[in-house]
Amino acid sequence: MIVVDSRKKWLKKYRYRNMEIDSVELKALVVSRGLKVDKEVYRRFSETHRLDMNPLTCNCFLLSDGTIVQLTDMGFHLKYLSGILSWSNLKLLRYASQLQTPFSLRLYENAPALFCSDEYVDTVSLPPRTDFYRQKTSSGCRFVGNAVLQGLDWVSFQCLWTCEYAAAGKPCEFCFSGSDFEALARKKKSLPAALKAADVVEIVKYALEKVRTTNIQITGGSTFNGVSEAAYIRSYLEAIAAEPARKERIEELLLYITPPKDATLIDTYFELGASRIACSLELWNLELARHVTPGKIVYTTRERHLDILTYTAEKYGASKAFSNFIIGIEPFESLRAGATELAKRGILPAASVWMPMGRPVCGSMTPPELDYYQRVKELFANLYVKYGLVPPATRGLNVCIESDIWKYAHAT
Repeated sequence: MIVVDSRKKWLKKYRYRNMEIDSVELKALVVSRGLKVDKEVYRRFSETHRLDMNPLTCNCFLLSDGTIVQLTDMGFHLKYLSGILSWSNLKLLRYASQLQTPFSLRLYENAPALFCSDEYVDTVSLPPRTDFYRQKTSSGCRFVGNAVLQGLDWVSFQCLWTCEYAAAGKPCEFCFSGSDFEALARKKKSLPAALKAADVVEIVKYALEKVRTTNIQITGGSTFNGVSEAAYIRSYLEAIAAEPARKERIEELLLYITPPKDATLIDTYFELGASRIACSLELWNLELARHVTPGKIVYTTRERHLDILTYTAEKYGASKAFSNFIIGIEPFESLRAGATELAKRGILPAASVWMPMGRPVCGSMTPPELDYYQRVKELFANLYVKYGLVPPATRGLNVCIESDIWKYAHAT
């Protein structure tokens, strides 16, 4: 086992409840707990920076060492939930007492600063203002609700096509979109159509040219029919690649898919411009996964996920296949077993911090404590070094910490 020297000079250290912690740990804590934003911060910065009261705009802030952190304002988030949830789902609000956060964003010496309780942690910065979320495509499709900006480098499409597993009554328990699809299907209402390729291209073009993003994340729901999903993906990739000048600006194009029965579809996606392909397991603990991600276990199966991930890694190289783990839901021991097994196969285990404020999992909205994230950080850092795994070389995603862990592991 490779041991990472914690004395290396890498990212900044911070004070948290009389302890010294690093950026990876602080990011995981804030992402998993959210924070409360003082009204004065909105008044001072919402006109000049990317700071919006609408949770769909996926706000973020940067620690003073540049680490990008999701900004979930718990005050507005709970109001948003109560406003959009149907009566049958208002029971989620009974978990509000579990969603208390010690973190806040306040003004400190005329700048936004992160506090834990009343203790100053760090002076932070906000990305510059953009009109991205005020845009519509030529067909009238609104950017907001269909795509988000993450950090400084990414435009992400969170659900380009419907999750058929959710509509069949087997959504991932943590997934807010899946819950919506399930509710629509139960009420026998029409499910939303997949976003058209022309709309995707307009959004990508604006992000690349106006916001100066360099990376794209394409995500959809899980499908029973791999042929229909493949048609969506082909249409998006072909449209994005149609203009060479635009294609040259793209550094990473991450593609999240349902593992297909036909592995040759993976070859097609790489030929059309995908940089990496994910078939995300989310959890390794199989008993827990049957409860939390039932559609992936019943319909796709664990075996097909592993087969497609292994096929991709063996044919295209280490780190070209990756799988998200939702960090904070399963016991550390099973997470360690899963991440290690994937890393041995050349598959990048990615780390997305569980945000309990989305939906309760196994009857809880309580995130783990600091020591859990510390163990995850050391585990993934050692795996990345030992097996030569490299996540996207960007300034970071809002809730994912694999790039931050890689920086930690390779700091000098």
